[in-house]
This record gives sequence, C-alpha cells and structure tokens, in this order.
Amino acid sequence: MNSSKSPGLAGFGVLKNSTCHTEKKISVFFSIIFMTAGILSNSLAIVILMKAYQRFRQKSKASFLLLASGLVVTDLFGHLINGAIAVFVYASDKDWIRFNQSNILCSVFGICMVFFGLCPLFLGSVMAVERCIGVTKPIFHSTKMTSRHVKIMLTMVCLFAVLIALLPILRFRAYQIQASRTWCFYKTEHVEDWEDRFYLLLFSCLGFLALAISFLCNAITGITLLRVKFKSQHRQGRSHHFEMIIQLLAIMCVSCICWSPFLVTMARIGINEGGSKETCEMILFALRMATWNQILDPWVYILLRKAVLKNLYKITSGCCGVHVINLHMWELSSIKNSLKVAAISESPGSSKQINLQPLSSMGK
Repeated sequence: MNSSKSPGLAGFGVLKNSTCHTEKKISVFFSIIFMTAGILSNSLAIVILMKAYQRFRQKSKASFLLLASGLVVTDLFGHLINGAIAVFVYASDKDWIRFNQSNILCSVFGICMVFFGLCPLFLGSVMAVERCIGVTKPIFHSTKMTSRHVKIMLTMVCLFAVLIALLPILRFRAYQIQASRTWCFYKTEHVEDWEDRFYLLLFSCLGFLALAISFLCNAITGITLLRVKFKSQHRQGRSHHFEMIIQLLAIMCVSCICWSPFLVTMARIGINEGGSKETCEMILFALRMATWNQILDPWVYILLRKAVLKNLYKITSGCCGVHVINLHMWELSSIKNSLKVAAISESPGSSKQINLQPLSSMGK
C-alpha cells in the first residue's frame, strides 16, 4: 500500500527503520528552550506594540504597527502550538503508533509547521515592501496605505499560507512522520513521486521568493535613505537613517542565516528525487536554525529601535569617549521624519528650497 496516499498508515514505515537517533534529554531541552524563548520574546514584543499604539496613533505608523503585530502574534502562536505538540511527543516517548492511529495529530503538526514557517516569511516581505513604499513614495503611502488595506493584506497572506499548508490534505497526501520521530512535514525520505517533490520545492521556492523580495526592497530602502542623507545633509534625518539602516542589516542577516539552511535542505531533497544525502541530524539542525528566526523576529523588528539604539549609543560613547551624534536627534519621530525627508527629496527644486522646521516644532 502506498503510504503517502494512506492517511491511516502514513509515516509509520519510518518508525520501524529509523536511522536517526536523538538524545531524549537534549532534544527535550532544545524544545523547551526554543518554546520558552519564543513565547517570552514575542509576548514582550506584543506588550511594546500595544504601548506604542496607545502613544502613537498617527496614520503613517498604523500600517507598520499592524504588520508588526501580525508578525509577532503569528510567531507567538507558532511557538505555542508547535512547541506544545513537540513536548507532548517527547513526553509520550515518541510512540506515534499509540497516539496517532488516525494520523490526525501528524496532519495537524505538519499543517502548523508549514503555516507558521511560511507566514512569518511572507509577513517579513510585506513589511519590507511597506517600508520601501513609505520611504520612496511617502505621499502615496500616507494616502493609500490605510489600516483597512493593511488588514486586507494580512488576511490575504494568512489565507495563502493556510492554502499552501492544506494543499497536501486537499490532494489526499498525508503529512509524514520524520526520521527523528519528533515532528511531521512533507515526505523527506525516499522521495520518488513527483507530487512529493513538488511540495518540497514549492515550500523552498516560496521561502526563497519571500527572502528575495525582502532583500530587494530593503536594499532599495537603504540606498534611498543613504541618497537622501547625503543629498539633504540635514541632521533631522540622521537618526532615522541610522535606525533604519541598522534594522535593515539585522533583518536581512537574521532571515537569511536562519532560513537558508532549511530551505536549501528541502530544495536539495526535492531536486535529488530520493537520492539526497541529507541526514536526519542535518535536517534537525536546519530546522532549529529556522526556529531561531521566529525567536529573533521581535527583537529585530520591534526591540531594535530608537530607544535601544539611544541607550546603546550612551554606553558606547561613555566607554570609548567618542562623540559622534548628538543625542537630541533621537527625539524625532522616525516615521514622520522619513516622510518629510523623502517628500522633500522628491519635490521639484528640493536642492534649492529645503527648509525644514526646527527640532522643537517638529517634536510636537
């Protein structure tokens, strides 16, 4: 019987001939650490977002707050659901035959792994597009990027991720218990059927596409900010430039470093048509690397911001004794300032008629 088309028996063949042996204490330790760190960091980010939304209700900042909220809430539920299932599997000594006779738990686990894997990548790319539009087309962003449009985008992204996660179930292809017996995903062992390869390649291609969009938009945003900085030579934009460039570098580095091993591994398995030499240990390492992205997301998008960089500057300047940037620059609103500086740079005759308000008036 073809196990990939038999939900009741799907994945149980790997339980008999599993060549992947993981240390139970170490594996449980990793699962608990990842789950706890993800829940704490994302919960802290949600609290900070709620306070920020109460303090700043500008129209220009609403889109960023909504997208960031969607990202951290998705990461939080991902750690809660996937972490809880993983801990349950370890607590049951990975005896899938006993508690997964109908393959329901494995299907739910696989759906959650795909959804909570792709959705943060999609949201990261949408945030990169939103930042790019906000910097390069500030007038369009302020008039067209409303909260209603952002909510529609969030809904469409989530529905698309759900569709990708449910695609194997709709095609009567059950998710498979992996060789380590600790998680469920697409079939990764002895992949010979074209449809099994398609799911692996689809997941990898969508992940790489999201990273490529993020990289491209962040690069355009960074170049635009640098161009505006050197063109205007006004101190008002320096705090925003410094903050955004640091965030863009951190976002690109963390996403690429964390997700590339897992996406490359899945792509190699799908391309090699069952002849892949990827071991269970390599797949687990790539999976843990991808998990770290969801832990670091709130720290990159939310916590690595103006207040943190300001305190870091104070510590650095105090230790090194070097005075580079005046601290009163950080009193400006970064979103408002980006709109003003970019709008001035795009307006005709901006090189001759740049007249920004004093800092005291802009802080109101």
